[in-house]
Amino acid sequence: MKYLITGLGNIGAEYEHTRHNVGFMVLDALAAKHDAKFSENRYGFLTEIKMKGQTLILLKPNTFMNLSGNAVRYWVQKEKIELDRLLVVVDDLALPFGTLRMKGRGSHGGHNGLHNIEDMLGTDAYARLRFGLGNDFPRGGQIEYVLSPFPPEQQDELVLRCKLAGDMIESFCLSGLANTMNHYNNK
Repeated sequence: MKYLITGLGNIGAEYEHTRHNVGFMVLDALAAKHDAKFSENRYGFLTEIKMKGQTLILLKPNTFMNLSGNAVRYWVQKEKIELDRLLVVVDDLALPFGTLRMKGRGSHGGHNGLHNIEDMLGTDAYARLRFGLGNDFPRGGQIEYVLSPFPPEQQDELVLRCKLAGDMIESFCLSGLANTMNHYNNK
């Protein structure tokens, strides 16, 4: 079986280590664990991981966050991925820093990347793994906050949480959504 795992972020050196790119960071950690290398392809950077008979296609869209749906729709169609085998890794301001929550569907919650994916797919019925950023910013400071890097005091925990998010992705592909949510959502 094939799975499409999409990490959301923005391309370019100026965005590389920003909070908004945590989806890319999670996929980078998972790819590194499996010695997989990304290469540029249509609508993004891709690599594949083979694991216990499953194929995980990791996608980091190069369409910028607000147009992520173009990349997701293209690769879902090209690889003939059923929506129950699509997982989107996304940053979330509503969760405390480092909190990881997997859900089988849901609203975009104001996240432009998820909103565009929903528009392009015509549904919100796809799994997402939300990575908490926290919301420690002044009123009106949301954009500056998500486009700034994680502070030094969060770096060690960021590495650990990216690895745990990778474990959750593997579990999603090997054990299914319900088992993964039951096992990981409260950690």
